[in-house]
Amino acid sequence: MSEIARAIKAKAVVGKKAPDFTLPGRDGREVSLSQFIGRKVVLFFYPKDLTPACTQESCDFRDSYSAFGDSNTVLLGISIDDEATHERFAAKYQLPFELLADPEHCVCELYGVWQMKKLYGREYMGLVRSTFLIDAKGKLVQEWRNLRVKGHVEAVLEAARAL
Repeated sequence: MSEIARAIKAKAVVGKKAPDFTLPGRDGREVSLSQFIGRKVVLFFYPKDLTPACTQESCDFRDSYSAFGDSNTVLLGISIDDEATHERFAAKYQLPFELLADPEHCVCELYGVWQMKKLYGREYMGLVRSTFLIDAKGKLVQEWRNLRVKGHVEAVLEAARAL
């Protein structure tokens, strides 16, 4: 099978096994999606640390962290920022969940969130804010793409509790 065919087959599709990955987390530790089999996982992709909407979203997840834990759900935030920026962001806002660094946007591409964006008439490639809910067996069960921050965490928590 060619590399292109393998990559297409590995893309995230609701109802199918979520593509596994390994990315650097805090203190340089490698974090893999597969290490959370047996627990639900919320992957939330956000454009940039320390920006207003991304800070609000991350703080909303922080404020609901124990409720997600009560429903056996792990939170993983992913952006293209590096580990040092993630460390500063997590420390400043006391974020208790892992922030994973994807500077080469490989996982972003697997999940289809690395896309053409437009701002003030200028087109560029960037990360589109999106969230994915993965069940305890590793199957992608729900996705929220190109979302608005307000009320989003509540919707994700409700979906996680319903699984």
